[in-house]
Amino acid sequence: MRKSPPVPPPRPAMPPVTVGIAYALSTAAATVTAWMTAQALGTGGAAQAGAAAGFFLTAVGIGILMRRHYPHPRMGACNMVTLLRAALTCALLAPLAEDRGAGWGVAAVAGLALVLDGADGWLARRAGLVSRFGARFDMEVDAAMALVLALHALVGTALGPEVLLLGLARYLFVAAGLALPWLRGDLPPRLGRKAVCVAQLAALILLQTPVLAEAQAVWLMRLTVLALLWSFGSDILWLQRRRG
Repeated sequence: MRKSPPVPPPRPAMPPVTVGIAYALSTAAATVTAWMTAQALGTGGAAQAGAAAGFFLTAVGIGILMRRHYPHPRMGACNMVTLLRAALTCALLAPLAEDRGAGWGVAAVAGLALVLDGADGWLARRAGLVSRFGARFDMEVDAAMALVLALHALVGTALGPEVLLLGLARYLFVAAGLALPWLRGDLPPRLGRKAVCVAQLAALILLQTPVLAEAQAVWLMRLTVLALLWSFGSDILWLQRRRG
């Protein structure tokens, strides 16, 4: 009778220090990316340094949260991609610091970040590194990107303060949760929510460019706001029914 081949012993899980080292190296690379991206956007040295420093401080805070809440022994490419998206978001603050907004450069950087947004979740599932921390990390970077792009649209286009609704929706929902704890409940995955998020970011990117006439830009902004209201309204109704 043939013997079964010996089963190799399971590989030991990497210690948390390994995750820390990977995170530190990823943060260093992303900080350089934030600096170089701000430079490519034509900003001055002070704005470039501010973008890099702002990202570095943000990354330190994320690292502290990761140490407390991340459940896996590997950082994974998924979190590296999300960290890179955070760096690109911080780089987009540099033109705002110089009172400049919108433009093709902003649209290009935000477009790259949106493409990467589709990669981090796929990488997490492929590597078996899905976690609540990773999902929240991804969501908060999306929210920050939306707010920064809304500020660019306000500063660099003829759109009025109404455009800020496209960047503040998530933060208004969080603020409401401070007064109404039941709004802080866990929400089930919903394809419609993800689709509206992508549409929101895509619309904000398009608003950075001169492709649309002013009237078309206003209609796009308002239709996107309506989509956001539908998405958040659906979540609020679901949480309210669960509460009852």
